[in-house]
Amino acid sequence: MMENKKEQTKQLITIKKEPVRLERWYFGGLAGILAACCTHPLDTLKVQLQTQQRAEYGLVSMAAKVIRDDGFLALYNGLSASCLRQATYTTTRFAIYGSVRSLRPNSNLNFFEKISLAAGSGAIGAFVGAPADLVNVRMQNDAKLPKEQRRNYKHAIDGIVRICREEGSKKLLNGASMAVIRGAFVTVGQIAFYEQVKQILLASGYFKDNVITHFSSSFAAGAGATLLTMPLDVMKTRMMNAPPGTYNSLLECFKDIIKVGPGGLFKGFIPAFIRLGPHTILMFIFLEQLKQNFGYIKKDKQ
Repeated sequence: MMENKKEQTKQLITIKKEPVRLERWYFGGLAGILAACCTHPLDTLKVQLQTQQRAEYGLVSMAAKVIRDDGFLALYNGLSASCLRQATYTTTRFAIYGSVRSLRPNSNLNFFEKISLAAGSGAIGAFVGAPADLVNVRMQNDAKLPKEQRRNYKHAIDGIVRICREEGSKKLLNGASMAVIRGAFVTVGQIAFYEQVKQILLASGYFKDNVITHFSSSFAAGAGATLLTMPLDVMKTRMMNAPPGTYNSLLECFKDIIKVGPGGLFKGFIPAFIRLGPHTILMFIFLEQLKQNFGYIKKDKQ
């Protein structure tokens, strides 16, 4: 009898000593940067497709045009701005979501709570990352412009400094309202959908917390994020890249886009999904690997 009690006590102690890996606040941004480095050429093509008034080029023909006119490395125009955007926007939204989420470590949020928290986190993150987003869009679209009209920013910081000097610091928030709305929707599609799908898969008993589950959950999250954000993404890109005074409101931008039909709101849908899908998948796979291999190990108190 005494031996059984001792054995049970040993098991309890073993369970209490089992480490729990937590997510560091900057893991989301780091995962976003790693994913952006892999998917940036698709993002560049998406921006150029969205900023053409009429559908003159498709994904493949646009890629061929960019490479023919400016070389293969032109597909990586704006990479520094894209990384800066991830370091600001993605770090902020994941940090806020994770911090609030950690207030209830022993219970799962319901889907409505996940959506609400993700929307708020995404909106704040998008506002923080708006300057980098503006520079990113401009650098990616430069290759499409005539050489005399190109801005030729050397890198993201140079772009921000020149915008402040040449156009005023307020210009850094050009299109920020659209970016905030878009950021809220894409974060709902990514983080809330990812957590919900992952939770459902794990609860089914057929999936384990491994790469297969991470891939399946992030694929669904990427599809959801693309569906939610496509019209907003087109308007945001158009407003950020427009010359000063082109649009006085979001409504003017909307009217200009649909002059050629409502399909204009979904211009570049395929490259947007091709880009956002892999980006979302890679981001969450990188995030899960960072958590598993470099997460802070917290031991339960005995």
